[in-house]
Amino acid sequence: MALVTLYDLDRDALGALLADEPRFRVDQLWEGLYRHASPVAEMSNLPAALRNRLTAEHPDALGEIRRSVTDDGDTVKWLWALADGAQVETVLMHYPKRSTVCVSTQAGCAMACGFCATGQAGFTRNLTSGEILEQVVRARQHAAPRRVDNVVFMGMGEPMANFDRTWEAVERLHTDMGLSARSLTISTVGLIPGIRRMTAESLPVNLAVSLHAADDTLRDELVPINRRYPLAELMDACAEYVTTRRRRLSFEWALIDGVNDRFSDAEQLAGLCQPLRAHVNLIPLNPTGGFATRGSPPQRVAAFADRLRRLGVNATVRANRGTDIDAACGQLSAATPARPDTSVELGPTRRSP
Repeated sequence: MALVTLYDLDRDALGALLADEPRFRVDQLWEGLYRHASPVAEMSNLPAALRNRLTAEHPDALGEIRRSVTDDGDTVKWLWALADGAQVETVLMHYPKRSTVCVSTQAGCAMACGFCATGQAGFTRNLTSGEILEQVVRARQHAAPRRVDNVVFMGMGEPMANFDRTWEAVERLHTDMGLSARSLTISTVGLIPGIRRMTAESLPVNLAVSLHAADDTLRDELVPINRRYPLAELMDACAEYVTTRRRRLSFEWALIDGVNDRFSDAEQLAGLCQPLRAHVNLIPLNPTGGFATRGSPPQRVAAFADRLRRLGVNATVRANRGTDIDAACGQLSAATPARPDTSVELGPTRRSP
């Protein structure tokens, strides 16, 4: 059973929790949690007795098991233990002009995409909004004094399959942590009900669809949920999002050698992109233990990108970050890292007062 943390509580619930305290204590605690991302034990404006009570009754959701660092410190991956023993991973990536944290919304994933390590591991459970938010908080604490500018819901799990808790986290990130909705991106393999719910919401959050194939036969094989939500229906939902939200739509495409990296694949993909003016993020497939096919070689990636551009599609090739610590796209699985010598083993610990 998931732990109820302070980040799971809205302002009214915090008020009830602090009913025996002066009313301004709620403001102090809320500011500390969201504006300053401070551990409760370090909120010196709160009385020591209150800090001790809060940390005892509502400990952190995330116990750090392992922290892996690469790219000269610019990529950090955490393996967390949750209160019930489930495990998830979070990745922080520093770039010259921004810092991005990639968060998980589920422990495991039920979508069963064969080339994704999370899908290979299977599904454990949905995360609570507090467990999602705390990943951002812990990344902010590590990144300080640098600011975490972007949050991408692209870690373990399918965000649209845990829509209520994911969207609650989105609203807190925007309203209470002060992140622009345009700096928040939700990724999905194509769960149409979730896309339509997101389209109807008021915040103009970015949508990224993990496409990987532009015909139903191949996509049925690579992304099994396509059998339930085929491409024609998915494109209709994407068109509704673009028309309603007036935000750029992105398609994610993991390039797999000899599978979806042919010029005919690029032409089919362009046919889907052009009516939607969709942007394409090309990702050379990252290695995972349960999928034998390799990623496309660099020259094939470049040729595929060039073909898309010649067809009028805005395409970028995403630089692989953290491959050596299994922190790159499709590699998160809460499993033993590829290179454990780059990691700091901490054991399943939680902060205590």
